[in-house]
Amino acid sequence: MKDTPLSRRLLAEALGSAFLLATVVGSGVMGETLSGGNVAIALLGNTLATGAILVVLITIFGPVSGAHFNPAVSLAFAARRELGWRDALLYALAQIAGAIIGVWAAHLMFDLPLWQVSAKIRFGYGQWLSEWVAAFGLGLTIFGCLHGARAAVPAAVGLYITAAYWFTASTSFANPAVTLARALSNTFAGIAPGGVVAFIIAQLLGMAAAVWLAEALWKPVR
Repeated sequence: MKDTPLSRRLLAEALGSAFLLATVVGSGVMGETLSGGNVAIALLGNTLATGAILVVLITIFGPVSGAHFNPAVSLAFAARRELGWRDALLYALAQIAGAIIGVWAAHLMFDLPLWQVSAKIRFGYGQWLSEWVAAFGLGLTIFGCLHGARAAVPAAVGLYITAAYWFTASTSFANPAVTLARALSNTFAGIAPGGVVAFIIAQLLGMAAAVWLAEALWKPVR
């Protein structure tokens, strides 16, 4: 991966983020449309599609860029000295741009207005704790697999997010790029802009805690 040109890695991060958000938003629209008002069924459809696409995207783009699709993950790798800080910031910009494009693609596929701002309120201590837990668990999933089961990363991340959709009150955004992009979709998966900053802070703090604990858990013993 380190030998791959930065331009190719950034393209992989942008493409992966675009497909991820197209899936999150598109499956949310489809689930809400077909569920007949049953929110649990809509969420289940949204969950399964998101977990499945993560396995695919990490598998195909992992060898190119590491398949982060998440600024918190890229910054975590920079903190672990496995990615340069400059590259991590460029990754984040590519991820955010790709995520927004993915949201717009979903809107166009479902004949919805391209430009939207979400009105869905996601606010409160339970939501913020959920995002901390979601990001913390995601970080531990990634670093734990990289330590002892590298080939399992795609499946483990997909399964973790599938589970976290249901055991967190926030439905596990766990990703600043996802959070920003979903604020631009007034659909099932949206988040009102007023909730974005708190979500991102919680996500970054959760990932930072995962970096610290991963060092304690899986640091090689000399």
